[in-house]
Amino acid sequence: MCKTKKSTQAIEPSRSPRKPRTSKSFSSSSNPNDPFSGNYSGTTGGNNSASYDGNSKSSTASSVASLKSLKSSLPENPMIYDTSEISSSTNNFLSHRLSSSSTSTSWRCTLRGKDAVVFQRKSRTPIDIPDLQQSLSLISRSHHSSIIKLLGTSLSGSYVYLVYEFVDGANLADCLRNPNNPSFTVLSTWLSRLQIATDLAHGLDYIHRCSGLGSGLVHNHIKSSSIIVTSTTLNAKICHFGTAELTGESRARSKKVEGTRGYMAPEFQLSGVVTQKCDVYAFGVVMLELMSGEEALKYKMEAEEGRYKRVSVIETAREAVKCGGGVRRWVDRRLNDSFPMEVAEKMVQVALECVEDDPERRPDMGRVAGLVSKLFLESQKWADRIGLPLDISVSLAPR
Repeated sequence: MCKTKKSTQAIEPSRSPRKPRTSKSFSSSSNPNDPFSGNYSGTTGGNNSASYDGNSKSSTASSVASLKSLKSSLPENPMIYDTSEISSSTNNFLSHRLSSSSTSTSWRCTLRGKDAVVFQRKSRTPIDIPDLQQSLSLISRSHHSSIIKLLGTSLSGSYVYLVYEFVDGANLADCLRNPNNPSFTVLSTWLSRLQIATDLAHGLDYIHRCSGLGSGLVHNHIKSSSIIVTSTTLNAKICHFGTAELTGESRARSKKVEGTRGYMAPEFQLSGVVTQKCDVYAFGVVMLELMSGEEALKYKMEAEEGRYKRVSVIETAREAVKCGGGVRRWVDRRLNDSFPMEVAEKMVQVALECVEDDPERRPDMGRVAGLVSKLFLESQKWADRIGLPLDISVSLAPR
């Protein structure tokens, strides 16, 4: 069983430091139960005078070394790959295929010495090169520990190829619902699941508020299968950041709505227009999945009536809140009742706020990230207070 970290700092959106007013910036361009097996600026002072002494050569050499060090620490420029280069690295798109669906196909490969994953998507709108360049530059400059980095892109006809760094791990859906053993999960403790929720909340808040400096970016692909849980630390990383912008999904206006059942906000199903509040809705669904272990939406066979019944994790959560003690019975049984009840109830309430039918009643991700971080810290204090080992679960109360 994998161990979770005993304590983890809440992730804060990165902020660019202020430049001194008197400075000048220099820039430089340039086992079968295991779901992880087989998965996937430098400144100078404002004084313009300069003095030289016998050590001028060593000082110059030191400055050059500092600039080189600075350049190596700066974000890389986004790559514009030639389609033939991607074709060659994927053996003409025949090898290392990771997934394939009606809207996307992906391959793992090595591009310019980097382990990468290439996603092929069809553009939803005519591709405007200047807009594509601007969006790519913006997205590639974004850095957050909970977001898988976009390395670059390529165009071929109406198709866009998106190249992301490869992260070793398994998707959250498989971690929660192991296809080989439904009773097993690597996320076997309450803190491990709160860590995932915290990572996701801050990563999505960064996308909404910090990456574009008020540009109103959306993700549009938040779901448990698009979140990677790292194999070493059990942290969460968001996949597909930039897909909505670079393929035109965020600008498309179509009567044909494409999305994943169970994660689509009501207003998106009606209009096909994606907004940040649609991301908040999908995040709320993922939170409910984390706590219950259940799928966002499934169809269950009713033996008495001889037909299938639609079961939504949102509906079961709302019913649990209405019943006294219902949340304890609703939370994933594989946690063995080893969680702080008050925190669990608050987490469910936050998630249900995120999935309100009226988008105006949903909170923004900044508020959600703050609330989830607070509940994570409360859970850590609870674990410390009762002396609970973080790698096992024990039953503290009957259901």
